[in-house]
Amino acid sequence: MNSHHLRRTAAAALAVVATLVISPGAAPAAVAPTDTHARHSIVGHTSGAKPTIVFVHGAFADASGWTQEVVQLQRKGYDVIAPANPLRGLTYDADYIRSVLATVPGPVVLVGHSYGGAVITNAARGADNVKALVYVGAFIPDAGQTILTSYDPAAYPGSQLGPDTVTVRPTYNPAAPGGQDADVYIKAEAFRSVFAGDQPPAVAAAMAATQRPLSYFAQLDPSGEPAWKTLPSWDLITLEDNAISPGGQLFMAQRAGAQITKVRSAHDVMISHPEAVVKIVLDAVQAAG
Repeated sequence: MNSHHLRRTAAAALAVVATLVISPGAAPAAVAPTDTHARHSIVGHTSGAKPTIVFVHGAFADASGWTQEVVQLQRKGYDVIAPANPLRGLTYDADYIRSVLATVPGPVVLVGHSYGGAVITNAARGADNVKALVYVGAFIPDAGQTILTSYDPAAYPGSQLGPDTVTVRPTYNPAAPGGQDADVYIKAEAFRSVFAGDQPPAVAAAMAATQRPLSYFAQLDPSGEPAWKTLPSWDLITLEDNAISPGGQLFMAQRAGAQITKVRSAHDVMISHPEAVVKIVLDAVQAAG
């Protein structure tokens, strides 16, 4: 299928969607905010409302990784959303998550794991309903940094992610310059060691087979002004993490002024230690009020 046909197909699909979501004579929905001057919500804000918890997954995972946290928080009476992070580019992904935040009527506690930490750092910028950020085994970049430069791996070694543990597949990515990109996967034989160290081998093998790749471009896309400079932040440091150095995590958390909790967990903390994740989320909820 050539690019011209793809564009025509996409335009036709958008036209169909428009007829479903826009009533006759109604004005189109507002465009989702993309910068620090954007309004926070297209559906309004309810003062004093119980916050909605929004979970953002990272690379090599998907939103189902938050299932145990979602169930526990729903039982406690919280509204919870765990959208699919596109994993196509930091700016692109943050804009998408910000558009989701714009549909939430009331305060939000925004939670990000791994690469999702870099996404929430940018998605919360201009989203005035976000009241707190919670990082979970996450990247926390400063302005102008990428996830690869958010901490110095020479100063804080420990990550096993690299040429020996990943495989790259060329792909088309509309977020990348010229559309040319590549998807990065953790090799199946390395997945348990790098990502899922707390899982039995068979479970880790299934996680490896169903992992969602991170685009190569997303690793090079620099962060904008970070939301943690203006929002209270919490960070759950994963001390047995082989994907993001625990020392690097601590460095980034301290730079962001986050309230720090530590857990002896591999990188898959949201699956192996959901109680620790829920606890730090509720700490943020209570403190952010």
